[in-house]
Amino acid sequence: MIIDMQYAVDNLVKILKTPSPTGNTKTVMDIVENEFKELNVVSYRTKKGALVASIKGENDDVHRTLSAHVDTLGAMVKEIKGNGRLKITQIGGYSWNTIEGEYCVVEASNDKKYSGTILTTKASTHVHGSETSKIERSESSIEIRLDEKVNSKEDVEKLGISVGDFVFLDPRAIVTESGFIKSRHLDDKAGVAAILAVAKYFKDNSLTPKYTTNFFISNYEEVGHGASASIPEKTAEFIAIDMAAPGDGQTSDEFSVTICAKDSSGPYDLELKNRLVEIAKNNNINYKVDIYPYYGSDASAALRAGWEFKHGLIGPGVDASHSHERTHKEAIENTIKLAIKYLLAE
Repeated sequence: MIIDMQYAVDNLVKILKTPSPTGNTKTVMDIVENEFKELNVVSYRTKKGALVASIKGENDDVHRTLSAHVDTLGAMVKEIKGNGRLKITQIGGYSWNTIEGEYCVVEASNDKKYSGTILTTKASTHVHGSETSKIERSESSIEIRLDEKVNSKEDVEKLGISVGDFVFLDPRAIVTESGFIKSRHLDDKAGVAAILAVAKYFKDNSLTPKYTTNFFISNYEEVGHGASASIPEKTAEFIAIDMAAPGDGQTSDEFSVTICAKDSSGPYDLELKNRLVEIAKNNNINYKVDIYPYYGSDASAALRAGWEFKHGLIGPGVDASHSHERTHKEAIENTIKLAIKYLLAE
């Protein structure tokens, strides 16, 4: 099985460099929708802005749905301070210290974009001494320094910036010669790139999946309700393709596809999990089985919303999740291979 990894990586970098915090995903969704069109895969948008693309299977009475989410962590302007700095509120869950020192872009309500840097209110050691390291990183101590001549709230408002404007974190996407991909927002744009590569493999090889297959690209996963609605009604099995979490006490790594047995929402479907393991074993796919204690997926969100189907979770290992993330091409490739073999199997 030969996977077009150049296609997968090129698309990954493209969408990594396209800002898409939860609530502001239309531009990146347009890119993904266009890729499906280029592959001649029919798609449509849901009322909530998610994207559903489908490939008809040998059996159209029962569907399988694979999901990945294109929305990411980010921030919004919470307050314009009297000194021209901006207080922010988080979109998604992350530690404040993971964004300290990061470059960012504020998208004003008038569509103009302004660059800035995320700093603490006591960033200079020459001014604040030891307080720069002692200050607690929190919503009250983190601010944006705009790259504009602003010294007051009025100066900032004249730029068109207002409360509720989105803040994009610089992803700093890099592909190394050794095959690593370093970037913010690999959660879960690596999964979206994998799904596009799966669709391309079926089209390039004129293959038909056993069951009609839907690719559900969600846009509200980071706030907990991404795939809670609008899943195709005939779905009997739903697999989220999302990052695995390597680290101390974990079996996941940056080179394998991980099959999740349980996360914070509880166990995933045992029969489906075991079947995915057998498919990986039988096809010599490098895989791990793992448990994530502080994690939820589109699959678990769907079940909480009342959907009834077997649910699973697979994905590439992403180190330092919700921080300065990294994965390897091999993990994405193994994820693609497992998804393809699953869709071809009974």
